[in-house]
Amino acid sequence: METPLPARPPALRPLFVVVTFLTVACLGIASSPPAVAQVRPEDGTSPADIARKADDRLKPVATFDQQVTGVTVSETGRIFVSFPRWTEDVAVSVGEVQRDGSIKPYPDEQWNSWRTARKDEVRASTHFVAVQSVVADGRGSLWVVDPAAPNAEKTIKHGPKIVQIDLVTNTVRRAYLVPADVAGPTSYLNDIRIAPDGKYAYVTDSGVPGGLVVLEIGSGKSWRALSDAAPTKADPGVTVTTDGQPLRRPDGQPPVFNADGIALSPDGAFLYWQALTGKTLYRIATALLKTPSPQGLEDRVEKVAETEPVDGLWMDRSGRLYLSSLADNAVKALEPDGKRRTIVADPRLRWPDTLAEGPDGTLYVTASRIQDSPWFHRTGWQGNGFTLFSFRPDTEPGSR
Repeated sequence: METPLPARPPALRPLFVVVTFLTVACLGIASSPPAVAQVRPEDGTSPADIARKADDRLKPVATFDQQVTGVTVSETGRIFVSFPRWTEDVAVSVGEVQRDGSIKPYPDEQWNSWRTARKDEVRASTHFVAVQSVVADGRGSLWVVDPAAPNAEKTIKHGPKIVQIDLVTNTVRRAYLVPADVAGPTSYLNDIRIAPDGKYAYVTDSGVPGGLVVLEIGSGKSWRALSDAAPTKADPGVTVTTDGQPLRRPDGQPPVFNADGIALSPDGAFLYWQALTGKTLYRIATALLKTPSPQGLEDRVEKVAETEPVDGLWMDRSGRLYLSSLADNAVKALEPDGKRRTIVADPRLRWPDTLAEGPDGTLYVTASRIQDSPWFHRTGWQGNGFTLFSFRPDTEPGSR
């Protein structure tokens, strides 16, 4: 059934993968940005193109030498980012962006000390292995999703986990290990949303098979929902397009992206998601997910709208849904009538990945440049430099 999005008030506030060789998958929040790090136009876009097409509302917040995916901002305006361990090792998996644009390992260097070369020496259960996303819950905690699948391949034993960090003490409150029957060898935990009452967490699994993972925070128990169901699987009839061309691996095969972007309604009543290789946005009442192994769940899934291949989703406080458009280097909004409206488009937004909303309504977005990665180029990375941007969604182009 077609279900329109709820009507929204005039005041708007805004958010939103990872690639695997089997499947591909990849989403945050913020306030006043720190001092801006220098941005280098080394992403394959010429200075002339930037000058001609750039949207002056899109402001660089920080630029990194390592590929960035996740971003989130706490209720006090602290900005956190995550760096996947996909095509190369990383020195920091989760970092806090400092005022000068530099990165501080978070919550400390110890949690960020896992390295591929030391995988047999460092416990995967107590270290970040290959982090995909970070989300602040507005209740004093930062949540880190670690699929623990370096190079987006098989998971490391005892590695898949969801880590809750206390933002006051800057220490890990609890690491929820996801058992192998929930996150198996080819699983890839992707993005997360926390229920407003703090009792449940909902995660997309972009691996094989695609699905949703539900965590009961109090007990620490987790279970799968809609596993290998049509609404959480890639649509074989959909092609992911970037730079005006179908995205292909060096062997000519298209990548496959299962359930990826995820969003939660402000009241926590409905969970939204979409396969990246897909063009259908789905939702389900969260009340139906709170029982392990529910029967007939696929029949209760609602089709919300026809969209396009997108990576990140974010629903703001007013109920407006934002999507990151891969084909158009843009962030769009899904209006109540089901139509998509471009909010900002810019050639610097190469693979807009995760979206995040700040306390003041500022929207943040990472450009992870997945189409420029060695997954799709035999010669390695095309250009370098990865950027976190911010913009105000309620302003018009040309405004300052």
